[in-house]
Amino acid sequence: MPGTLRLGVNIDHVATVRNARGGRHPDPVRAAILAEKAGADGITAHLREDRRHITDADIARLSSEIAVPLNLEMAASKEMLAIALRHGPHAACIVPEKREERTTEGGLDAAGGHNHLVSYVAALREAGIRVSLFIEPDPVQLDAAVTLGAPVVELHTGSYCEAFNRGDMTAFDRELHRLEKAAAYGQSVGLEVHAGHGLGFETVKPVAAIASVAELNIGHFLVGEAIFVGLSESVATMRRLMDEARGAISGAAA
Repeated sequence: MPGTLRLGVNIDHVATVRNARGGRHPDPVRAAILAEKAGADGITAHLREDRRHITDADIARLSSEIAVPLNLEMAASKEMLAIALRHGPHAACIVPEKREERTTEGGLDAAGGHNHLVSYVAALREAGIRVSLFIEPDPVQLDAAVTLGAPVVELHTGSYCEAFNRGDMTAFDRELHRLEKAAAYGQSVGLEVHAGHGLGFETVKPVAAIASVAELNIGHFLVGEAIFVGLSESVATMRRLMDEARGAISGAAA
């Protein structure tokens, strides 16, 4: 039987709006607390090397002020490792990072980057931080995660969402099938499987219905939708859609 599907809410782009003008408003920590009350099981924040949205002060406050687990998205760099070890978040998701990109583009090459990544995974695990790798839904990358000793992977859903956005349903079905196969394979080799990137109300249910996915991380869409309906309503609606999808597969399995 599939278990409860967790929702991690990424509050990066609340900080993007704040930083566009400077000052303290809107406060990403306040957004995190609202998301928690609306049904989020965890909060995700990406501290980028150029500090374009989340700042060091945000991470310090999130670490002390939220009640749900904090998932720190980070590049595999000495600076970010030191920050993670200092704050001790519940989880750290290692992501690829390029200065010029607007958002994370594609998954981490865990296979090709093994020699660089292995010490970061080991150091985080030794500190008691749950390590996740943000990767493409590819068996080669899943096997690499196992070899590296990362207990969790987050499957990149960007190609799946982009296919939907451009109305290419053939590609959409193909990408969904890739996610389904990768999630099942990841679970079979002992990984906890998460998924995220670009998911919205129209795309979340098929991914939420993948029984081997334990958590979804969603941010940009929720923050954008909050402009129209408020953050609490945005998060609550996403929570409801996820629960409906997971309930449907539970009913089918009964």
